[in-house]
Amino acid sequence: MEKKCVIFILTMLILAGCKKSDANLIRVVLDWTPNTNHTGLYVALDKGWFAEEGLNVKIIQPPEDGALVLVGSGSAELGIDFQETMGPAIAKDHGALPLTAVAAIISHNTSGIMSLAKSGINSPRNLAGKRFESWETPLITALIKELVEKDGGNFAEVNMIPNYATDPLSALLTDVDAIWVYYAWEGIAALVNGLQINFIDLGSLDPQLDFYTPVIAANTNWLEKKPETAKRFMKAVSRGYCFAIDYPEEAAEILLKHAPELDRELVMKSQHYLQSRYQDDAPRWGEIDAERWGGFYRWMFERGLLEVNIGRKGFTNEYLP
Repeated sequence: MEKKCVIFILTMLILAGCKKSDANLIRVVLDWTPNTNHTGLYVALDKGWFAEEGLNVKIIQPPEDGALVLVGSGSAELGIDFQETMGPAIAKDHGALPLTAVAAIISHNTSGIMSLAKSGINSPRNLAGKRFESWETPLITALIKELVEKDGGNFAEVNMIPNYATDPLSALLTDVDAIWVYYAWEGIAALVNGLQINFIDLGSLDPQLDFYTPVIAANTNWLEKKPETAKRFMKAVSRGYCFAIDYPEEAAEILLKHAPELDRELVMKSQHYLQSRYQDDAPRWGEIDAERWGGFYRWMFERGLLEVNIGRKGFTNEYLP
């Protein structure tokens, strides 16, 4: 707990250090360390497209508990997060955070269950008798339980392990049999490291689980006060992700320039993987489908994972160019 508090306080101090008097300052909090989910942001920054819109954009590392609290409190204007974690934050009778998703970074859910091929986990029912590691949340438990039981397996036999590992690949090779990952990063990393894997794609397994992850979330009060500034920001960001779609290798080089600690081969292969998935079948990059968005929140509410049924609330496409 002390570690989390220190990280949170340091992040707040960094944010407080940004010039509050700058009317065009926009603080964007990442969800994790820089990776190909964030490429469009770094492209827009590196190409000067934020500056062209008269914006001073600061990309900030998140506290351990993620970006939503900072964005919801107004300590940052925007952040990267996920539909599944936004739901509990906004679906409350009291104390709901003022958050609105303004763009889907990836058009369809690319997360799922990864295991080594030799484990024989080809279907959710195969998790019975296995060690499954993921984030310790009510959503994960409910989701895995439903998937396993619908597939004819016994959820009581799944050994659910809280995710304390920082490296999913090391965990698979030592302590666990399966782990929830984002294929564009951890899945590609497994292949880069020569591992033979199985991957159960949640979005294609069940249409209700094709939720939006990750998204760009904004402070709702900021959007209402500065709609034109938000539109200028989204114009530049959209250019950044469209550039990554058209020129994945150059976009990857820009990401590597800003995060030189990343593995080059992983970044390049991940960027090519996401090239066709950022927009996919959406009419434009970033657009969120209301039926799919609301369908997932209805699924969460019906399983007791949301306090209130917010339906299609919590997102808007109006700031996209």
